[in-house]
Amino acid sequence: MAKSILARCEAQGLRMTEQRRTIAAVLEAADDHPDVEELYHRASAVDPRISLATVYRTVKLLEETDILDKHEFGDGRARYETADREHHDHLIDVNSGEVVEFFDADIEALQEKIAAKLGYQLRGHRLELYGVPLKKT
Repeated sequence: MAKSILARCEAQGLRMTEQRRTIAAVLEAADDHPDVEELYHRASAVDPRISLATVYRTVKLLEETDILDKHEFGDGRARYETADREHHDHLIDVNSGEVVEFFDADIEALQEKIAAKLGYQLRGHRLELYGVPLKKT
């Protein structure tokens, strides 16, 4: 089982203030890919003393220590998710900005096959698909 964000911060020796603990808890509870503004909105609802600057600094620290992964889905906003999640890819709805997570074994196998064909052993990848919903008739 994956360690909590707070446990990983403590394991890395990060100083965890009350505000950082709140931000970590908000990130832990997120089931989406929030940007800093959304994290600030959620964290300040829990603790109104949290500033936007504190959220920015905390997110930067968590990214630098490989606790958070940063994603840029082409909408001008950096979004975040915990770095220790199971591997998955993303489909981004370009109309709404919704991010859909998915895993497809056929795509994974194809990527391995392509890397081998080109003379490489795959060490990791990120796949982002951008689309619009099909019109329902």
